[in-house]
Amino acid sequence: MPPTYEDPAEGLTLPPVRAVPVTRPFRWLALGWRDFKQVPFCSGYHGLAVALGGFVIVWLALRYWPLLPGAVSGFLLVGPILATGLYALSRRIEMGGKASLADVREAWRRGTKPLVMMGLLLAIAATAWVLLSAVLVALFVQVSITGLQDFLRHIVLSKGSHLFTVWVLAGGLGAALVFAITVVSVPLLLDRDIDMLSAIATSIRAVGDNPIAMALWATIIMLATLFSMATGMLGFVVTIPVIGHATWHAYRDVVDAESLPLRR
Repeated sequence: MPPTYEDPAEGLTLPPVRAVPVTRPFRWLALGWRDFKQVPFCSGYHGLAVALGGFVIVWLALRYWPLLPGAVSGFLLVGPILATGLYALSRRIEMGGKASLADVREAWRRGTKPLVMMGLLLAIAATAWVLLSAVLVALFVQVSITGLQDFLRHIVLSKGSHLFTVWVLAGGLGAALVFAITVVSVPLLLDRDIDMLSAIATSIRAVGDNPIAMALWATIIMLATLFSMATGMLGFVVTIPVIGHATWHAYRDVVDAESLPLRR
């Protein structure tokens, strides 16, 4: 049985983390595509749900622009939670069984408590980002923002302040932090009986031990997201399932969780 790693600073017992080659994310993508082809219907409805969510975001942006930061951040932050069903499907395929929607329902039942806790953490992160955005606008913008056109003129295209640059940098740092704490923690919580803090610490260690490979993986996810948005959200029907399945394989490749009991 593989040994566990004890973090004396946190008092947590963590599963071992493996170092992987820099190009390994491309293998995760290939495995994700393989799983998608095996269960296209079960996987595809996850992508369809996200695409519909994207349409709602666009509708909000066109009509109620002040809700845009919260809607977009919430949309992006709940991605790891929404992919829970995809992790379950890949888990079943890996075990040699026939994956179905029953596996998706069972995954949500089995992982309800840790997933709810993780969802609350991500909701707090989204709220913090919205509040930070409001503070930045109040500090840097001296005119009243009454519509989307004013937002673009005085924030995005403004030459008199660095607000948009600061906003993008702050968003990038926040996105990097969320990526680090969720990249393998959610599939780990689904698969093994482990507490949320230990799962998050394991995820952060996975990123710290594989910085270049994980940076490449984050870039692939970002490009897939931009591509999906550029296609009017329709790309999410495919990219979400493939990325979700691939994330399961990233978790299985990077984390040696065999010493932990399966979550029942």
